[in-house]
Amino acid sequence: MTPNFPKITAFPVLADLTEAFPNSGVYLVGGAVRDILLGKKITDIDLVVRHVTGEELENFLATRGQVVFAGKTFGVWKFHEIGKPKDEIYDIALPRTEFSLHKQGLYRDFEVKTNPRLPIEDDLARRDFTVNAMAYDLLAARLIDENNGQQDLKDKIIRTVGQAADRFQEDYSRLLRALRFALQLGFVIEKQTLNTVKTMIVNINDKIDDKRVLPLEIMAEEFLKSFQANPVGALDLWDEAGAIAETIPELLKMKGCPQPDNWHTEGDVWQHTRLALEKLSSAEFQKEFPGGDDLELIAATLFHDIGKPATVRTPAKDGTDRIRFDEHDVFGADLTKKILNRIKAAAPPDVNVKPERVAWAVRYHMLVVHGHPEKMRPTTIEKYFFNPDKASQTLLKLILVDGLATINQDGQALTNHYEMIKERMAEIKKKTGSHGFKLVKPLLSGDDIMKELGIKPGLKVGEILEKVRQKQLAGELKSKPAALEFVQGLK
Repeated sequence: MTPNFPKITAFPVLADLTEAFPNSGVYLVGGAVRDILLGKKITDIDLVVRHVTGEELENFLATRGQVVFAGKTFGVWKFHEIGKPKDEIYDIALPRTEFSLHKQGLYRDFEVKTNPRLPIEDDLARRDFTVNAMAYDLLAARLIDENNGQQDLKDKIIRTVGQAADRFQEDYSRLLRALRFALQLGFVIEKQTLNTVKTMIVNINDKIDDKRVLPLEIMAEEFLKSFQANPVGALDLWDEAGAIAETIPELLKMKGCPQPDNWHTEGDVWQHTRLALEKLSSAEFQKEFPGGDDLELIAATLFHDIGKPATVRTPAKDGTDRIRFDEHDVFGADLTKKILNRIKAAAPPDVNVKPERVAWAVRYHMLVVHGHPEKMRPTTIEKYFFNPDKASQTLLKLILVDGLATINQDGQALTNHYEMIKERMAEIKKKTGSHGFKLVKPLLSGDDIMKELGIKPGLKVGEILEKVRQKQLAGELKSKPAALEFVQGLK
């Protein structure tokens, strides 16, 4: 496949810039070059401009659109050209070199020195990985690859530019970025690079003057993007690299935590969780929920049994009739929320999860196991599986994926509970004429009931609303007049 690199005319403002400053040079750099070589659509456009001062660049861009100087720390202008879509923003920088101020990997704690005359090769030499350290000269239409990034792309390898220890020492976030890039691209990490990650990963929780070397928001972003890219691969790679031990050590307690052989022939809690993550991309799951493995669900799957190690009771140790995990769902929900809040999982703007929603799904993932779906009241099913204010769809998907990863002695997945609740949901939708995960609106409001019966606000209004909704969801009440007539009989 021939790389489809853009021409300078694809960036009219930069084409005009090169005319205004004849000696200037414009280069496409970083992830955009990598993705073009991989035949992927580019989403982020990073450019470097040479032989133009920062003042000249800023003044010129200001005449052609909206420009924001990102700050002296970064030496980058974010530019939106007049007439372009609002989300089409270029990052335009001068050639830069970076000098760490502490030499201890403090995230972005370095001095950036811009130099319009700096060779583009020197700018590339400061970057993290070879696959990100290429540039395309838009004027000369040539690829600049001093670090063999193109070969590493072909070989599907993540390798640091220069010595791995030096690159990671400059910025410890690169330790997690290496894992994330490997998972996103489907690459392997070069042996020396991976060994250095394993050695240095303990440093991501270091502090300098009571300030974290690596902000929790950055750690959360790399964690979430990794699991979004490849859930089971992320579990394996983050564990192998020692990253789970440094970020969410509670997960490691699932290793060696036993489960009843008659229900869980797949292995201990860790192996069950790993299988559940794997099942997210299975044909069985995708048939039910095409493309349904969203980040919220991935997180719920990862944490759904995190409460088991703390609640496990065994015949040998506790004299129980079998291995038990009483209320592991309750304990696990609380622990899940604490962990996700601790790592600030809701902070990354592009990939975030809401701790309370994930914890809610964990809390009720055993609902249909402990209860009896065939006996559940319609309003109970509505509360948990048709509730727009809760993670209802995530809960239903989690019940399925948990069942797919629970293998009994006959080698069969235990999906019967999912099938039963699915049938009840279908029954309610059919009787009410509802579609998808949204049920028809209630026939009556509290005001309707108070007006009809001449009563004041109170518990009785809520009780009557519940009875009316039960009848409606059972298909026994289908109009407002019928509902009002029913209410009259409750006086």
